[in-house]
Amino acid sequence: MDLRPELLPGTVPEARVRALGREIERIEELLRSGERVRAQAAIAAFNADTGHECGPYDFLAHSGSRSTHDFAVEAGRPVCPRVLDITRDALVEIVRRVLESESEPESDYFLRLFATNVAHPAAADLILRPPADLEGASAQRIVDAALAYRPLAL
Repeated sequence: MDLRPELLPGTVPEARVRALGREIERIEELLRSGERVRAQAAIAAFNADTGHECGPYDFLAHSGSRSTHDFAVEAGRPVCPRVLDITRDALVEIVRRVLESESEPESDYFLRLFATNVAHPAAADLILRPPADLEGASAQRIVDAALAYRPLAL
């Protein structure tokens, strides 16, 4: 299934990826060297530039789960949109892309997109750390579980 253009991650120009990568490495070095005030200012500027909400942990721990390049690609993309009229079929396609993706930035983008567009508070966990009844489940079953969630009114 093709997704609407506003649901696709888009491309980030390579020059922007390189610039963000350099900034990610600079912030990581500031954090590792204990320059907290400069690091906090650099993180705030990075977040203002990218529209994301990265914290110190993102810069310190990224090398354990993804490359600087992948982090830069992810940061260079717009924040995942909240689409009010998203369909079940589109959600199924998004989850299918997470399950089948070989590209870290693509998978991360679609995982965040899914979590942004369903009310389930742990939507990503339905895919990454599923409960026993969803282990090995199809994209359709995962989406149905997410859509079945209803928040409690207080």
